[in-house]
Amino acid sequence: MPQPATRGVFQFQIDGTGALLSSDENVVALRRMWSDRSLVSGADLGPGVRNGEAWHSACHLVAGGCVKKANSGRLLWMEISHHSQDDTYQATLTHAEQAVPQTVRLDSTEATQLLQNSTLLGFIEGTSEGHITARGVQDSSSRFGGYLRQNYDQAPGSTRQGGRVWEHWCTTRDLNPDSQLSVSLLKAYLQLCNAAGDLFAATVARGRSQYGHPKQLKAMISAGFTTQTSAGWQTTPKPIARNTELLLQEAQAIAAFNAAQLVQWSDVEPTYYMYERRIGSWCP
Repeated sequence: MPQPATRGVFQFQIDGTGALLSSDENVVALRRMWSDRSLVSGADLGPGVRNGEAWHSACHLVAGGCVKKANSGRLLWMEISHHSQDDTYQATLTHAEQAVPQTVRLDSTEATQLLQNSTLLGFIEGTSEGHITARGVQDSSSRFGGYLRQNYDQAPGSTRQGGRVWEHWCTTRDLNPDSQLSVSLLKAYLQLCNAAGDLFAATVARGRSQYGHPKQLKAMISAGFTTQTSAGWQTTPKPIARNTELLLQEAQAIAAFNAAQLVQWSDVEPTYYMYERRIGSWCP
């Protein structure tokens, strides 16, 4: 069986479209990239990032979501969801079957069939206010370097630090290969990247012009995680309306699916939606 194509200094495995594979080899490569201090170092790592922890952009990358349209015209929402039974993360796809929304694993047969010949509509920035996906979690005081997920679980409409981004500000500090949570998160993110395509990670990384994100995006290209073409595609993000934002702040797959139906999408080219409070941080 032929070996998959690879790219970059970390030899990320890619499929025929240039999308990352969700392989065990890529889990190792992603962990190595985010742990690397040669491509990115010092202040370019972002504030508060210590040795053994992922670059600052990581918490934004894994918090984003993707929208596609199935061949049947059905809207498909993809994200990383929390699996409360064992405190792990998994990539999921949410769609409506006879007007009833339902969520399935992204690696399920059902999701695979829905994604066949689907059209990329775009991406939505991860929330940095509102609820976290890991509802009711109680991290010990020593976990994630003292950054505890429950401290970032806020009610929708709150202006306090919270939401998916701050949840993964905690989780991406754990890059231990023996950590079930960490392995599940990296695997889920790679599954999401594979389904969303190569534009996904590069676009979300461009959502901040500070915190070292431009240098980290350059490093992601060198590493082979994404490409210069994807990083430089010409687009301008659109703002998310407040009622849609409040739905997204619920940090639940079905609420996010409902929110994705409230914004306008184009079949011509993908659209990136950002929250108005930080849309000025976009890197053109």
